[in-house]
Amino acid sequence: MAREHAPARPAVQKVALAAAALFVLIGVLGFIPGVTAHYGQLTFAGHHSGAKLLGLFQVSVLHNLVHLLFGLVGLVAARRLAGARAFLAVGGALYLVLWLYGFAIDSRETAANFVPVNHADNWLHLALGFGMLATGLLLSNGAGTGSRLDTPIDRP
Repeated sequence: MAREHAPARPAVQKVALAAAALFVLIGVLGFIPGVTAHYGQLTFAGHHSGAKLLGLFQVSVLHNLVHLLFGLVGLVAARRLAGARAFLAVGGALYLVLWLYGFAIDSRETAANFVPVNHADNWLHLALGFGMLATGLLLSNGAGTGSRLDTPIDRP
């Protein structure tokens, strides 16, 4: 008896799975000395954490845990089409808010910078925000809606 192949996942689910897996990976890498420069300066939270992922992005234990949690939520959400769209669109919107937050505090030595974020984080959050939001809203927009994806103009 031949097995039926599962239908291919829409592109938006594939992108959501890839993004979520990347967030999990980044969260794990933030705890690895060598990948995270100045690992001995890693603090739980706050702007005084001197640890930098890949020597560029300021991280803390809280920052790494947020990446891990966000990625795990994304892996679960991406199992369904609506969840994948929501993960990308809502996650993108959240990253744009995080970019505004980082822009407002401007990497200052302040208690408001508890995540912590620096200029490199801010630029990354801007790119992630726009990329995830656009992908969640535009990719495979007709998939799973019950409408035909390829309705020719000459058909009623």
